[in-house]
Amino acid sequence: MSTPTTDPTATPRTARSVLARVGSLGPLLGLIAVALLATALNPDFASFANVSNVLTRAAFIGIIAVGATFVIISGGIDLSVGSLAALTAGTVILIMNALAPSLGSGVPTVMVGMLVALVVGALAGLAHGTLITRGRIEPFIVTLGTLGIFRAVLTYLSQGGSITLDLKLSDTYSPVYYGSVLGIPVPILVFVAVALLGGLVLNRTRYGRYVQAIGSNEQVARYAAIDVTRVKILTYVVQGVCVALATILYVPRLGSASPSTGLLWELEAIAAVIIGGTALRGGAGRVWGTVVGAVLLVTIENMLNLTNIISVYLNAAVQGVVIILVAFFQRGRR
Repeated sequence: MSTPTTDPTATPRTARSVLARVGSLGPLLGLIAVALLATALNPDFASFANVSNVLTRAAFIGIIAVGATFVIISGGIDLSVGSLAALTAGTVILIMNALAPSLGSGVPTVMVGMLVALVVGALAGLAHGTLITRGRIEPFIVTLGTLGIFRAVLTYLSQGGSITLDLKLSDTYSPVYYGSVLGIPVPILVFVAVALLGGLVLNRTRYGRYVQAIGSNEQVARYAAIDVTRVKILTYVVQGVCVALATILYVPRLGSASPSTGLLWELEAIAAVIIGGTALRGGAGRVWGTVVGAVLLVTIENMLNLTNIISVYLNAAVQGVVIILVAFFQRGRR
């Protein structure tokens, strides 16, 4: 009578599988832990008004970070998103102010401004993708250069000051930021829609699979007859459109654009992406993780504001430390 044999590697494999699944939930568990800590330190954190404020503020960086997820998964990087947001905001305000005398200060002028924002974002992304793919220049160099160009152009247009939206236009435009549907602020609804669409495209479409394949091994992707150039250009266009959407929501908040608009947004967007579990070397990532990463960053900032554990002026330092730590733990991951 033969005795049953057991595979000695079965249990370790099962344990590794469980640990991997728990690890994939790391960003969400971190967000829950920070939220519980913030609530314990200040009960006002859990109020509906504060949670709504946190999610609304996270919407701007979150929308940009969804686009950055595609770029980073494909093996690229975009350091210019904050400067592009500033230039887009300034351009939109100038055009709407110029059109107001002829078109009026109503919805048509605002709609034209929104369309201009989307065009500016898409063209910037197209320029980035073309220079990187056809010009064969490293993404870091291209976007580092445009980071300075975009902000310098805005500084020139504003003469070092700020470009302010016409008061009547501001009243027409304000519901885009301050409005709500069933009690949910509009920026949150747009953020959710962008995240759902981004997750669907990344995980359920051929384009999403191509983005991941290129990030995993670009040369193999070429051998598999994937049009790497077209896919990478489209990836940067997606990033530009996401920046434009975030800017459209952001303009009515302040009603102006200045050289300091969007400062360090690129840091926050990249931090949200890598905190969410996207591999810095490309090839793997998830949009839902990016969403959690964006909310986590704003939650930390909100907690610092409410509790004064450390100075709020060190928020960027906290984000920088988080990026370095996540990069350290991602060593060798692909």
